[in-house]
Amino acid sequence: MSFLKAEWRKLAIANYAINQNVLQKHLPPGTELDLWNDTCYVSLVGFMFVNTRMLGIKIPFHINFEEVNLRFYVKRLENREWKRGVVFIKEIVPKRALSFVANTVYREHYETMRMEHHWHTDDYSRSVEYRWKKGGNWNSIKVKASLERFKIEPKSENEFITEHYWGYSKVNEVKSNEYEVTHPKWDVYEVLESNIDVEFEEVYGSDFAFLNAMKPSSVMLAEGSEITVESKRTIKVVPA
Repeated sequence: MSFLKAEWRKLAIANYAINQNVLQKHLPPGTELDLWNDTCYVSLVGFMFVNTRMLGIKIPFHINFEEVNLRFYVKRLENREWKRGVVFIKEIVPKRALSFVANTVYREHYETMRMEHHWHTDDYSRSVEYRWKKGGNWNSIKVKASLERFKIEPKSENEFITEHYWGYSKVNEVKSNEYEVTHPKWDVYEVLESNIDVEFEEVYGSDFAFLNAMKPSSVMLAEGSEITVESKRTIKVVPA
């Protein structure tokens, strides 16, 4: 049985091209950075969890909720094949129980904050906004996009960002947790406008303060789908 089943919907994704040295200390053992066209990305991602079930059970008041995360992209070689995955700098949710389970079981970096979202559709476009409050300040990611959705182009940046199906977290200097995330390929909307209003240093720490002065290299809105998160396993890396 999958550890978690849900839908991820309306994923607003802002991608930043950064110096890969920033991420070295955050790399889980056994992984290396996954680049696209020799570019290292971190992504700010806001979306909705919908119809969430943990071990097949819907937990009251924990079925539909927001998440915002900051993540980067890695790969791991196993049996001569590359597993492409993500590492989360921080995942923000509005429920304390979610943070407790994820941090305890998966050794992730969840933090509970007040959150809200706004979805709006008119005759010409759709708007998707996610907001979270840290230290008395509201942060937000907002995207205005087309009503029509499209298939992701093969070998595109959008495909690179969305086609990572493993999660990794650092346990210590020689161990990592690995878990699989399953979902079909997503459709995307054409982004018309976007606005990122985030105090990155306050939310994500001094390592990411430089993002305050950066504009995203790209912004996308993906429809999402049903997903599963499978049970983790721990990987031990033997030093060379």
